[in-house]
Amino acid sequence: MTEPQNTNASEMLAAVQHGNSADAILRRLATRAMGLTGADIERIVREARLKARRGKRAVSYEDIEDGIRGDRPPVPYNLRWRFAFHEAGHAVVHHALDLGPVRGLNIDTGQGGYNLVGFHVWASDTRDWYENMLAMLMAGRAAEQLVLKRVSSGSAGADDSDLARATRLAFDMERTLGFGTEHPLLYRPHRDPSAVLDRDAELAARVHARLVAALERAVAILKRRRPTFHALAKALFDAQAMDETAVSEILKDVEPLHGSGPDEVVTQATPILP
Repeated sequence: MTEPQNTNASEMLAAVQHGNSADAILRRLATRAMGLTGADIERIVREARLKARRGKRAVSYEDIEDGIRGDRPPVPYNLRWRFAFHEAGHAVVHHALDLGPVRGLNIDTGQGGYNLVGFHVWASDTRDWYENMLAMLMAGRAAEQLVLKRVSSGSAGADDSDLARATRLAFDMERTLGFGTEHPLLYRPHRDPSAVLDRDAELAARVHARLVAALERAVAILKRRRPTFHALAKALFDAQAMDETAVSEILKDVEPLHGSGPDEVVTQATPILP
């Protein structure tokens, strides 16, 4: 995710006069812009300024948001719900496993859903952390399975998809990270995991078993936190984009499964393809 560049005070005046602080406006715009590149943001701001100049007025929040949305039609009702449950599933599991903060969620990107999450650096690189990561990556699919009873291809279909990332992670746990169920001390890297999995049925079965366990764990977490999960999905369906403050307000009563450490995080954006 690339956050929009700050505009000056006069350009934010129209939005601020509607009763919102400049910081709140910028946070919402940043959340709406999740998934866009820096070049996209520059173009949107440039076009918004041109539009305002022609109207002899200051740039408004609506100008920027309209530019972010473009001319694409609204997300269809049923698909919007699927995106909302999928993203809420990721967020609830991420929070429940104390992986770090949820920075923002967006289901109106034009390319499916999108989440921006942070990770506590103090907890990384252990077996537990990798297993938690697998559960979080499988949580979108788990959410669809739990609520909608049918899963979509939204968690797969691309090299940066949930299933692709989870498969590579499970493969590395077996082959390079020292957590394998067979010969864990052997370091056996490979540039093309899919080629290895295609010809090694036993390894493929072990990797798949890790993914199944992660999926089942994510489902169990969402079941135990169903009211919060549904509340977040409903809020995301209505708002379409939520910043960290809005997400945290819903998740605040959910106790993480692990104790938290120093508030030091790295941030990562995850697209969820339609």
